Amino acid sequence: MTDHPLVHKQTPVEYFKDLVESSLSRQHVRAGDLTEVYLVNLLCQYVRVDASPHQADDGQPLGLRLMRALESGGFEQRVRLRGVGDWSLFMSGFFSDRFARCPVDIDYYRGLGERAYASLSQTEDEAFAEVFGELSRKFVGFMDVLADISDRTSLASATEVMRVYEKWLRTGSERDGQRLVERGILPNQSIGRRFIQ
Repeated sequence: MTDHPLVHKQTPVEYFKDLVESSLSRQHVRAGDLTEVYLVNLLCQYVRVDASPHQADDGQPLGLRLMRALESGGFEQRVRLRGVGDWSLFMSGFFSDRFARCPVDIDYYRGLGERAYASLSQTEDEAFAEVFGELSRKFVGFMDVLADISDRTSLASATEVMRVYEKWLRTGSERDGQRLVERGILPNQSIGRRFIQ
C-alpha cells in the first residue's frame, strides 16, 4: 500500500502551529515565542472532544465566571481566570460572526478576556505572567489571528459586509478594516458608533 500524495500526516500541534504562524504574519501581529505556543495549545485544547470543564462554557454568564474567579484565590483563581480569558479569546476570535445574532456583543467578551489575562499577568507565582500580559495587551490582534484561522479553515459562516463593518467600528480591528478594503469599502471611523444598534 502506497501513501496517497495528497494526504499529509500532521499532528494537531503541527497543524495549528502552521496556521498560527502564517496568520500572525498575515495579520501583522507580533507574538513572543511562548505566546505563540500558548495560542497553538489553546486551539488544540478546544478541538478536543474530551476538553476539561474549565475550558468549556458551563452555562454561567461569563461576567459571573470572572467575578467568581476574582473572588477565589491561589490555584483555583488562576484556573478560573485562565478559563475566562481562553474562552473569551477563542469565542471572540473563532466564532466572531456569532455575536451579530446574540444579545451580548464582542466588546463584552473582549473586555472580560483582557481583564482575566491582565489579572493573571499580575500574579507573582504565575509562570506565564508575561504571556498573559501580552494576551491582554494585544487581545484584539490575537482575536484577529483566530478569526483569520477560522475563515481559512472554513469553520465559520461567511461574514456579511455590514457585520464586518460594525465589528470594525467597535473594535478598530486592523484585520476587519483590511477585509473591508478587499471588498472595495473604505472604512470610515467618522461615522461613529451612533449608527450601530
